[in-house]
Amino acid sequence: MYAGSLMSQSGIAKYLLDLVDVFVGRVKGGLGVVATVSCAIIGAISGSGFTGVAAVGPILIPRMVEQGYPKGYATALVTDSSILGLLIPPSVILIVYGWVTETSILACFLATVGPGILVTIFFSIINLIWAKRFPLKLEPELKKEEKMREIVHRGWKALPALMMPVIILGGIYGGIMTPTEAAAVAVIYAIPVGFLIYKGLKAKNYYEVAKNSAISVGSIMVMILCSLMLSQTFVMLQIPQAIVKTMFGITQNKVILLILINLLLFFIGMIVNDLTGVILVAPLLLPLALAIGIHPIHFASILGVNLAVGGVTPPYASILYLGMKIGEVEFVEILRPAMTFLLLGYIPVMILTTFWPPLSLFLPGIMGFLQ
Repeated sequence: MYAGSLMSQSGIAKYLLDLVDVFVGRVKGGLGVVATVSCAIIGAISGSGFTGVAAVGPILIPRMVEQGYPKGYATALVTDSSILGLLIPPSVILIVYGWVTETSILACFLATVGPGILVTIFFSIINLIWAKRFPLKLEPELKKEEKMREIVHRGWKALPALMMPVIILGGIYGGIMTPTEAAAVAVIYAIPVGFLIYKGLKAKNYYEVAKNSAISVGSIMVMILCSLMLSQTFVMLQIPQAIVKTMFGITQNKVILLILINLLLFFIGMIVNDLTGVILVAPLLLPLALAIGIHPIHFASILGVNLAVGGVTPPYASILYLGMKIGEVEFVEILRPAMTFLLLGYIPVMILTTFWPPLSLFLPGIMGFLQ
């Protein structure tokens, strides 16, 4: 969380966006793809849905509007794409899930990579089709030599920024560092880059970043402590066993039980934040998932995909409201495009995640977590 906040304030996000833009920014609808991919990249650094819209929104929403996208559509695309920060690892909600259920955090990270990539692809395809309706003003296509020069120029400027995901993801998946160690190294790297190279960090905003990150992390630690106490209480009162017995009393059909679990998770995500949702339902529903043959790592993916969407589904919809503030749009302007992206691009991935386990378990299996 600290590394992600430093990235958004230091200018690292801006140079990452500029580099991605040179590849697809001159294609009709390409700027929308840049927004989606950028949110996925930033999500891979921060692990938060808020960082994506906070870092990408102020830069790309005005640029998309200038090119001819409706403001409500541009804001909806960036806002919905920001939930990729909760799917593309490292994800804060999966860290909490791993702690609460004593499941490998790295395995949980790997479980949502497939769903996260699929959502990125679906959002990009929907945007490319939808963008054909808009009278977009595109820059003339560069010649091959000019484009290569631009790629080299922007790539050189973005090189320090590109090291952030390399440090975090490379360190974790390479077995060099734990997630905590990788995050600490990324923070140590981001501070001099922000102050000395991109010069986006100043004494004042650095203090604010540090303070806000400390407050966020502190609140999460308190929530985790309370969740462990709550979990022990659930066990002592045999509440998970009662839920399993009640659900099996309704039906023993695995498909119907999975549908009921998804509906419950989706509803929980609509009324509380994702971390609270994990703390409330993970200890309760994991025994039921195990009883119907769902692997704990697969359940991490099901839970993560369902709760992540709560950030953009009213009434909670904290990420949606932040996007509205950054994009300066009314609720009626953002609602239709935001819900369209969710219905056509996100819900299908939610269904695939639930009923096609290889989507979530393929990478953990390769890494040996299923043995």
